[in-house]
Amino acid sequence: MRLLNTTSPDFEAGFAALLIRAQTAPALSAAVADIIARVRAEGDAALLDYTRQFDRLEMEASGLRVPQSAIAAALARQPTELRDALELAAARIKTFHEAQLPRDFESVDATGATTGLRWGALDAVGLYVPGGKAAYPSSVLMNAIPARVAGVERIAMTVPAPGGVLNPLVLAAAGIAGVDEIYQIGGAQAVAALAYGTASIRPVDRIVGPGNAYVAEAKRQVFGQVGIDSIAGPSEVLILADEANDPRHVALDLLAQAEHDEDAQSILITTNAAFAAAVQNAVMSALSNLTRAPIAAESWRRHGGIILVRGWDEAVTLANRIAPEHLQLMLDDPAPIFRQIRHAGAVFLGRHTPEAMGDYVAGPNHVLPTSGTARFASGLSVYDFMKRTTYVGLTPEALSALGPAAITLATAEGLTAHAGSVAIRIPKA
Repeated sequence: MRLLNTTSPDFEAGFAALLIRAQTAPALSAAVADIIARVRAEGDAALLDYTRQFDRLEMEASGLRVPQSAIAAALARQPTELRDALELAAARIKTFHEAQLPRDFESVDATGATTGLRWGALDAVGLYVPGGKAAYPSSVLMNAIPARVAGVERIAMTVPAPGGVLNPLVLAAAGIAGVDEIYQIGGAQAVAALAYGTASIRPVDRIVGPGNAYVAEAKRQVFGQVGIDSIAGPSEVLILADEANDPRHVALDLLAQAEHDEDAQSILITTNAAFAAAVQNAVMSALSNLTRAPIAAESWRRHGGIILVRGWDEAVTLANRIAPEHLQLMLDDPAPIFRQIRHAGAVFLGRHTPEAMGDYVAGPNHVLPTSGTARFASGLSVYDFMKRTTYVGLTPEALSALGPAAITLATAEGLTAHAGSVAIRIPKA
């Protein structure tokens, strides 16, 4: 864990080192390319071989798809309290994303020209769900529900089943979200199958969902054949907190990100050195009570940080430079600071809004830009599952009014057929 102070002469070097993220190794890129090429060439046979190799699961092509009965059974077996929690989360996610739905528009200008924009849903989406260190039914809801709200008719979900074990909570979440096309495959091979298709799996138009480095690299390599949501990096949180907070609250908020993965990052910015020390002590104390303590401890050791600043304006400047995935503003009145934040995937306002609420039941999407990409990217939304089509309709009068300018510009660009296709339709005076 790095403790930085903006008054130190070596602060900039330490700050830069804190934000360095690992790059994709060339060997990994080559391995992923080989997997994709083999799936394209061999289809189901390659999927079955990789599933045998990586997931220790022997099966025939007919067993790739999870039967609807298994999804229904998993949902039925969930305890009432857990099922109610999933359904509450699903309802809030649905309501929030329904409010995002865009509207078509059309206008007719003074020349008589009609211009407009029409929104339409994608035909098919692939949803990748991790099945390694932890199962995330919340990610199923966050990815599938916006697609359903957008109007996507087909959602094909892939989830690895190591040793033949499928997490029943993931299947239950799929059932609640209305996803019934599920394949028990994972890794780069699943991404390749969704992008290019096999005999058992029809290709999709966009692939969304988190995964390990192989999955992220596979999404990078199939982009162009299909759309993708993003190349997601490890999870991260930045917390701006003053000394009026309980250090234990801040410590658990930091560890809530750290327990995701050894590569996750948690950073605290504060103006008070005593409070910073108290939070550090609280982190070490809280670690002993975590189920995933070894993972959280390694994340905090390798990537954690506490930054002491001289004031909140300085904190805002650093926050915008970091452009974090999650930003918590743990202040009595976060509004003035929030107004100055330009780059963040999602912001959590006040002392009573832990980021963990956003992971589950708040409503906004928890699939967010990482590794500083909040400078130019946004979280998952209904827009990721829709596309825009513009249209134009001209009357003879509108063509006559607007055409000469088009002819002039086309001629200037040396595109005489462009100019001619307009000119031939305009009556000679």
